[in-house]
Amino acid sequence: MAEPLMRVLVTGATGYIGGRLAPRLAQAGYAVRCLSRSPRRLADVPWAAGMEVAEGDVTRPDTLGPALAGVDVAYYLVHALGSADFEAADRAGAAAFAAAARAAGVRRIIYLGGPAPEGGRSSAHLRSRDEVARILLDSGVPTVVLRAAVILGSGSASFEMLRYLTERLPAMVTPRWVENRIQPIAVRDVLHYLLAAARLPAGTHGDFDIGGPDVLTFAEMMQRYARVAGLPPRVIVPVRVLTPRLSAYWVGLVTPVPGALARPLVASLVHEAVCRDDRISDLVPPPPGGRTGVDAAIGLALSRIRAGAVETRWSSAAAPSDPLPTDPDWAGGSLYTDVRVAEVDASAGGLWRVIEAVGGERGWYSFPLAWAVRGWLDTLAGGVGLRRGRRDPDRLHLGEALDFWRVEEIERGRLLRLRAEMRLPGRAWLELRVRTDGGRTRYAQRAVFRPRGLAGHLYWYAVSPFHAVVFGGMARNIARAARRHDRRAAGHPDRPDRPAAADAAT
Repeated sequence: MAEPLMRVLVTGATGYIGGRLAPRLAQAGYAVRCLSRSPRRLADVPWAAGMEVAEGDVTRPDTLGPALAGVDVAYYLVHALGSADFEAADRAGAAAFAAAARAAGVRRIIYLGGPAPEGGRSSAHLRSRDEVARILLDSGVPTVVLRAAVILGSGSASFEMLRYLTERLPAMVTPRWVENRIQPIAVRDVLHYLLAAARLPAGTHGDFDIGGPDVLTFAEMMQRYARVAGLPPRVIVPVRVLTPRLSAYWVGLVTPVPGALARPLVASLVHEAVCRDDRISDLVPPPPGGRTGVDAAIGLALSRIRAGAVETRWSSAAAPSDPLPTDPDWAGGSLYTDVRVAEVDASAGGLWRVIEAVGGERGWYSFPLAWAVRGWLDTLAGGVGLRRGRRDPDRLHLGEALDFWRVEEIERGRLLRLRAEMRLPGRAWLELRVRTDGGRTRYAQRAVFRPRGLAGHLYWYAVSPFHAVVFGGMARNIARAARRHDRRAAGHPDRPDRPAAADAAT
């Protein structure tokens, strides 16, 4: 059990690893402070209740001093992968954090990085991770760098790539890098080492490889996934003509991982990633039950996905954006809206449950082909597409991804506001509201578009003719779904207002 007064700072607490590490640190008895650009994003997360949240950004050094004040151990879990010029952003953030941690008297920095590049050639992703590690190791603060290759866990970008490539492609022509050796590690083991690193002897300093017990190629890992998932063996034909760029484009089309993120990840797989040594075992005992093998890691991740119990996803982290212009006469320029209101023969609670469960496997309650085509076009343009789905089938949290939207605001029982993350010549939002008036329930829906340049205005006028079908049908069908929800909850048989085929068409 950790000392009750030992204070730790977790950066990247809304990300994939940080969102799992912070609650485990609290359970272990640490006083946890989370650093977030937007503290409101943690206000709706159950595990953050009672935790201290500091508003700050590693790219804004003036915010780091207060966040690091009184901190014993600081976890650096920030990575700008997927953003423009992520190497420069990572370099600047690490340098600012290192200086602030030294000035604040932090006793240890812990960083989760990637494999150390070998030889003169390396991907930008691995170079950046290694550069951050070197900046922190040279900070003057005792630093522990844990180097992990492919992390396997429900919701990780690497696992999503593995999962969708294997499930969707029974036969595939692949680049030669699928024959490179890698040493994946289960996310539960990563968390084990991160937690243990906080209690290492004072002055422990250096970088340590962490990995699972299996060393195999990516092709072998796809075959292992197929076996665990109950799929037939995959036909994999490696060829030399597929460059990393072409491979990343293909990954972006087939998997939920967008091209901007797939490119650096695929480029990293071109290099073998196997632990150089096992020095970490001299300092940290293995996880209870031993290190998790590939088959067990895949099985655990699949069971989480099937149970709808994915803690965090690779898409959890989001870049900051402009707030929604709430004033219809917004002074910043043109603002287009599409407003729909429908009377709902259902309770406000029933309507809200339908709203909060929108997207993912349930879809968007109107013209599925139109939504699918829009997702395909976005994927072809290098956007995120519709394939990110949702983390939980029934409940949303502020800041998480939902298909090609991001939850920008949620007032449970009243309002869900989504910000578009698809490729657009402007910014777009979609609001879904529950209103009550004199005992009656109303559903209010508003699409908002702020155009950028002439292309933005032309885009709005081009898609406007489809709004009556897409947005109008969405409003009607959500109202019907709420009515059916209440009837089922009351034990009455479901009696659709019209044939299901007609519902699906709109």
